[in-house]
Amino acid sequence: MPIDPSYGDRHRALAEVFAKNPTEQEVRDLIGQLGGATAPVWCSPDVVVQDISVPGPRGPIPLRTYRPVRSPATSALLWAHGGGFEGGDLDMPEAHRVSGELARRAGAFVVSVDYRLARDGVRHPVPLDDVHAAWNWLGTQGLSAVTPGGPLALGGASAGATLALATALRSRDHAERLADALLLAYPCAHFPVPALDAATAVEMSRLPQFGRFTPIAVERIVRNYVGRISDLPAEAMPGHGRLDGLPATHLVLSEYDDLRPSGELLQRQLEEAGVPVGAYLARGMLHGHLNIAQSVRQVEESISFFAAVLKGAVADHASVRLPFTVCRGGEAPDHIPTSAEEIRPQASAPSDPEQACGSQA
Repeated sequence: MPIDPSYGDRHRALAEVFAKNPTEQEVRDLIGQLGGATAPVWCSPDVVVQDISVPGPRGPIPLRTYRPVRSPATSALLWAHGGGFEGGDLDMPEAHRVSGELARRAGAFVVSVDYRLARDGVRHPVPLDDVHAAWNWLGTQGLSAVTPGGPLALGGASAGATLALATALRSRDHAERLADALLLAYPCAHFPVPALDAATAVEMSRLPQFGRFTPIAVERIVRNYVGRISDLPAEAMPGHGRLDGLPATHLVLSEYDDLRPSGELLQRQLEEAGVPVGAYLARGMLHGHLNIAQSVRQVEESISFFAAVLKGAVADHASVRLPFTVCRGGEAPDHIPTSAEEIRPQASAPSDPEQACGSQA
């Protein structure tokens, strides 16, 4: 599927700004606007939204909670937004809208964490420490908002997905409360990032450089986050660490994303480590597609995918497993499960890529 035409206006607007030699903050602000930050604020009568803060190792950590109104929450999710470790906030669609929709659709208590950003000398592990502290809060005091025995999930998008995965590794290694499921949207788990397949690389070569995660751009992000690009700790780039013992993991990937190979490699690594894994490929989408209009079909399907995971975790959070796996070669599942009844433990994913894109009964 070609790159979705809805991106055309965004790229033209960015091109006009870059022609004027903008500051980094001006570029960041425009990207936020084009991503949907100026769209009407998400709200629903079915979800109560509250801003709170919890103690952290470096001071209070702002959280935004989303609680279903009509019935007690049957599960809980800690969600971390993206932004290259140095951007993003609780108001961006990838944080606010996604959290609210998951609370509404899955009947979950969702907590969005406003971790400290890698700016003004802040580096790894500070953002991770904040996410980890928020996770421990959810697993103790936050449980009062959830039906007793309800599953706890951990997730995020882009840099937030990397932080969520690293938090899961830290919890495993510290013998802490493990998540019952991981929800990761277009993560960057490796440095360097593996190369795109040839066909996707040709299609993406038509994109402007400022809309891509080139090797130089990724290097800058990693250097800003960690302070170096060599001898990286596994907690910074968790795809380089041990992955055994992690909970069932569910990936949302963008088809036209320089970081997609990292997500695909992560899937293969998890499978090799014996971790149940499933994924949805959003065809025609660029990195960060959860920030664009929800009316775009692939955005709606991505949110539905994660909502179904949370419902399935309630049905059987000890062995949640999606009925399809990641789609390779630009194909996507024909069916997105929408109810807990459709989520049941499955056998290992087929090794034939052509068999990996359909619903498996």
